[in-house]
Amino acid sequence: MDLLKQKLNEIFKASGLDFSFEVDEGMKKVSVFIHDEGIVRKFFPKLVFELEHIIKVIAKNLKIEKVIVDVNNYKREREGLIVELAKAAARKVLVEQKEIALPAMNAYERRIVHVELATRPDVKTESIGEGTDRHIIVRPLL
Repeated sequence: MDLLKQKLNEIFKASGLDFSFEVDEGMKKVSVFIHDEGIVRKFFPKLVFELEHIIKVIAKNLKIEKVIVDVNNYKREREGLIVELAKAAARKVLVEQKEIALPAMNAYERRIVHVELATRPDVKTESIGEGTDRHIIVRPLL
């Protein structure tokens, strides 16, 4: 992980961006913070995608597997939103006593929903669909 830190430091310095980053070796997580609000506001989705790709390629070349990348706490905030969506869906399912479909999500986000609602004895979750259309159905347990 030290070599990864060194490579990232070189890349970020060369980019000219005002940045900082932290590497959690135990969690294999890289948290990047871009401090230039103008760039973040204008290019954020692309910036997240590209930084994640670059960092994962570098890590893979260094034989470091499954690195988690979070830019400006986007992933952490997104996880919080998904947990709240799951809880709201469970409440709605119980009130209306009918299943509801959540929006399409990637595998990581679907896992967050399944884990969050697995502790509830009154609802059941199921992933259905294929590819980018895969989503979760939340059903009441009768």
